[in-house]
Amino acid sequence: LPTKRGCLTLLPHCLLSCSSGNADRKHCKFRPDPSIPPMFSAMNEDYIGSGWSRGHMAPAGDNKYSPKAMAETFYLSNIVPQNYENNAGFWNRIEMYCRELTERFEDVWIVSGPLMLPQIDDDGKKRVVYQVIGKDDVAVPSHLYKVILARQSEASTDPLALGAFVVPNIPIGFDHQLLEFQVNIEDLEKMAGLIFFPQVDKSKDVRNIFTVGI
Repeated sequence: LPTKRGCLTLLPHCLLSCSSGNADRKHCKFRPDPSIPPMFSAMNEDYIGSGWSRGHMAPAGDNKYSPKAMAETFYLSNIVPQNYENNAGFWNRIEMYCRELTERFEDVWIVSGPLMLPQIDDDGKKRVVYQVIGKDDVAVPSHLYKVILARQSEASTDPLALGAFVVPNIPIGFDHQLLEFQVNIEDLEKMAGLIFFPQVDKSKDVRNIFTVGI
């Protein structure tokens, strides 16, 4: 995020082994990441009365294998100000879809993060404008992204499956489908300023994840 406080863009996390287990989120609390200096960290107080929910990037439900790992998903470095309806609705549907992919693939890797995308103003010029909340000026992302890379098995010769998605940080009705928000991976890399899964030749070694069904 273009601010000194906010969510870190996440490293890939693998779903299959991580989402299995008995860890329970009921004892987890949102808290600052101890690895980040306080002067660069968001605080819970920043969210109070802001009108925004604390939205996970790496879901708690993807880290059931360990109580410690699940608790760490509640670090505020893994959290962005997210629209309530988006968080509990469409974004949750994407997370559930990612978990369902583990029934078809042996390995599923996910990268999630926030975006600040420009908007075209009345004068025709593009500007990046975003809200900040709390005394620590936590930036509210305009969009969220998720990149999914899946492999049938380590021994499989089938191409990897790849999907990239950009979702606006607004309410999205249940009549909308995930396919509507799919983007070209190269376009997302330009938006985020990041290269995802650089070890993969995306021009020939991957197929559209929707070819395996949704």
